[in-house]
Amino acid sequence: MGKPTGFMDYEREVPIEHAPLLRIAHWQEFGIAMPEIKLQQQGARCMDCGIPFCHTGTILSGMAAGCPVQNLIPEWNDLIYRGQWREALERLHKTNNFPEFTGRVCPAPCEGSCTVGLHGKPVTIKNIEKTIIDKGFAEGWVVPQPPARRTGKTVAVVGSGPSGLACAAQLNKAGHLVTVYERADRAGGLLMYGIPNMKLDKKVVQRRIDLLAAEGVVFITGTEIGRDIPASQLRKDYDAVVLCGGATQGRDLRIEGRELGGIHLAMEFLSRNTKSLLDSEHKDGAYLSAEGKDVVVIGGGDTGTDCVGTAIRHKCRSVTQFEILPRPPETRQANNPWPEWPKVLKTDYGQEEAAALQGGDPRRYLINTKRFTGDDAGQVEALHTVLVDWQQDEAGRFVPVEVPGSEQVVPAQLVLLAMGFTGPESPVLEQLGVERDERSNARAAYGRYATSAEGVFAAGDMRRGQSLVVWAIQEGREAAREVDRYLMGATNLP
Repeated sequence: MGKPTGFMDYEREVPIEHAPLLRIAHWQEFGIAMPEIKLQQQGARCMDCGIPFCHTGTILSGMAAGCPVQNLIPEWNDLIYRGQWREALERLHKTNNFPEFTGRVCPAPCEGSCTVGLHGKPVTIKNIEKTIIDKGFAEGWVVPQPPARRTGKTVAVVGSGPSGLACAAQLNKAGHLVTVYERADRAGGLLMYGIPNMKLDKKVVQRRIDLLAAEGVVFITGTEIGRDIPASQLRKDYDAVVLCGGATQGRDLRIEGRELGGIHLAMEFLSRNTKSLLDSEHKDGAYLSAEGKDVVVIGGGDTGTDCVGTAIRHKCRSVTQFEILPRPPETRQANNPWPEWPKVLKTDYGQEEAAALQGGDPRRYLINTKRFTGDDAGQVEALHTVLVDWQQDEAGRFVPVEVPGSEQVVPAQLVLLAMGFTGPESPVLEQLGVERDERSNARAAYGRYATSAEGVFAAGDMRRGQSLVVWAIQEGREAAREVDRYLMGATNLP
């Protein structure tokens, strides 16, 4: 724990951010680092709670409660309070290969399960985590640590997102020769091209990839397994294969007018934007521009928020975000008790920026899009919507029921579909003969990660479906442990 009375002595404080109207003029991260004394006070708020639910990493009511990688949160909070930053970094790296990623993009289920948050405001765990690793890099404490010996065993990891990178890092640590295949021109997967730069600076991602390469991990980019190299060839060339390709099939909206121009899946919009930004600072024009357009984002999650923030930086004329579900409550409800993830209203950076520009929250709840209409050139110009009310059907399930007379026509020249993902793409799984579950994911038991194909393992979103970056890291680490066991007969990996 930190200071015994810290949770009573100090209020929760989070980093100051650049004002919305200032930060939308650039693509950089916009948080302002807190002074160390402030961070020590925040670490002091960690109480002697007996059972630290913050790092339980369990599933309650279908959502994460506590940290999926079981970060030793009370330990490094105490170390920060005492000013022992390097020791805190060592404890952090014991469970999390990439705290610089989770400290920036994780929604922090640990804070939702913090005991201080039971009757007050939780400890600022996420910000402390980010500060520890950023200080570690700044002080030169994070350096390449190649394994002392090599086993001679070879492993191919397909996909360089968070699960693939975590798996590769752990297998390399065990002494295996690891090659990571990535179809994009840069390694990083979702971290590189799926999350905007202002949320996760790509220099931060590349820094860690360079570190892994210095430790001996080989990255082969611009190579798609299943197309450029048959997946079956990997099984011949390597002692084991780990599939970490993610759940990259975006959920589409197949309604009238879907064929019109200007309607895109969110990931196409986000990935092309980031690639153009990195390649040429948008000078090549190789991205979907929202400039001067009325933009409608369909979907209320993190990806939808990223679309809102990106469209604003393009200087769109307006942006609106549709959500078919009701507006979340301001506080926990009786059916959502601690330590469950709090299902409450959260206003993220994109909504803050839209509100500053437009004078109000861009989100509209309980709205369903019925069809798209376009102009003579075949470009979308409007969405036809209706309000819905969620009611129980005869089977007791809640279903959306249209509200009579609530139809509206909403102008839009760019529509972005951010409704989640339906599962992994098929070619690799089909070529390897991997069985799939009822949701089309690679079938591999949690904790074992072995697929129906001999020597082939699966981890991350490709196995569990769309999820959090922190779950992907956790699965990558655990899959590496099972691959090591498969190759060596025993394992020392956690």
